[in-house]
Amino acid sequence: MEPFRLHILGCGAALPTVKHFSAMQVVECRGKLYMIDCGEGAQLQMRRSSLSFEKLGHIFISHLHGDHCFGLIGLISTFGLMGRNATLHIHAPAQLEPMLKAQLDMFFNYDIGYAVEFHPVDTSQRAVVFEDRSITVETIPLDHRMPCAGYLFREKPSLPHIRRDMIDLYGIPMSQINNIKAGQGFQLADGTCIEHERLVTPADAPRSYAYCSDTRYMPQLYKQVQGVSTLYHESTYATDKLKSAQKYYHSTAAQAATVARDAGVGKLLLGHYSARYSDENILLDEAKTVFENSFLTHEMDIFDI
Repeated sequence: MEPFRLHILGCGAALPTVKHFSAMQVVECRGKLYMIDCGEGAQLQMRRSSLSFEKLGHIFISHLHGDHCFGLIGLISTFGLMGRNATLHIHAPAQLEPMLKAQLDMFFNYDIGYAVEFHPVDTSQRAVVFEDRSITVETIPLDHRMPCAGYLFREKPSLPHIRRDMIDLYGIPMSQINNIKAGQGFQLADGTCIEHERLVTPADAPRSYAYCSDTRYMPQLYKQVQGVSTLYHESTYATDKLKSAQKYYHSTAAQAATVARDAGVGKLLLGHYSARYSDENILLDEAKTVFENSFLTHEMDIFDI
């Protein structure tokens, strides 16, 4: 099974602390990298990680609060200094485009050595905003103080696995492997037809990752992330600060876990912690009372999706 991993580069909330960087993650799928949110220090965190700058082609911004996008211009600059020539695609709410264009004009006079292509995202609608041969990326409308969308990464189905023992048994030439993976059987010299199903084992089940950035608790959100392999849901507060969560359009750890439980996800990742919690296990313990397979995220953590 090819790697489908999540790299945590930053997991803190808006108030800066020495403990955490602002929100930024990287999804690794079939040799490509996709960044979600780009908080301050993104280029530094990329350097500290084992990730390749060259493999990052798309950045998805959930909303325009600074802790989710202030690292963008620095990362763009770093790419230019490294001699990048491949196009960088930015998927974000439309309001970011004129600000980004102004920054590029002011700091680089449009001469950074590569193209930056902007793709506006409608945060009010669920829609596919990116697709290639490996994955699709859909928006998840969220409820925050400003337009905000999460992102759902779905791995496309892979081909079945060849049974090497059967290939050897019947002396099937390597030139026929792709045809068999595509669904064909194989005919022997004596006319006997070996059915496709005998020559393969089922493909791996497609994996999926849902990123639910800053949002107030949404009772129906579970329907949009039903059955995903891994769910990240912000958990800024514990239930003792429920009123603050409602006021500032954030969620508690218990609410995040409720979405995970109702959606039947594989595992829940918590993040976007308020700086008021010196011990984040308070949030983890609260989540686990609702959904046992819950985990805290920390900088440089890597999770198999």
